[in-house]
Amino acid sequence: MMDFYLLAKWVHVLSSTILFGFGAGTAWYLWQAHLTRDPATIASVGRMVVRADWIFTGTSGLVQPASGVYLVLHAGWSPTEPWLLAAYGLYLLAFACWVPVVDLQIRAQRLAQGAAAAGTPLPPEYARVMRRWFLLGWPAFLGLLGVFWLMIAKPPLW
Repeated sequence: MMDFYLLAKWVHVLSSTILFGFGAGTAWYLWQAHLTRDPATIASVGRMVVRADWIFTGTSGLVQPASGVYLVLHAGWSPTEPWLLAAYGLYLLAFACWVPVVDLQIRAQRLAQGAAAAGTPLPPEYARVMRRWFLLGWPAFLGLLGVFWLMIAKPPLW
C-alpha cells in the first residue's frame, strides 16, 4: 500500500521542479529570441513560451499550494511557522509577478507577429513590453529561489 503523504511530497517536489524549471527555461528561450530582434523568431518562440507557461508553469503553480497545505497539515507543522510565512510571502510575490509576465509575453508575441506579417521592424511598444517583462521576471525568479531555500533549511526567522 502506498503512503499518501510520501506521494503528496513527491508531487510537491516534482511540481516545484516543473514550476521553476519551465519558468526559467521559457524565460531563457524568450530572451534569446528577443535578442535576435527578428519578429518571426520572436513570434514563433513567443507562441511556444506562452503555451508552455499555461500548461506547465500554471498547473504546477496551482499544485504547489494545494500539495503544500496538505504536507504542512500532515507533517505536524504549524501553518504559521515563520519560515512558512516567509515562503508564502515569496511565493505570492512570484505569483504576483508571473501573472503580468504572461500577459506581457502574449503582448510581445502579438506585436512580433504583427511586425512579421507586415514585414516591418518591431514597434517601439515591443521594447517597453519586454523591459517590463524582464524587470518582473527577476523578483519571481529570486522569490522562488528563496522558497526553495526556506523549504530545505526551515530556519528560525523570528
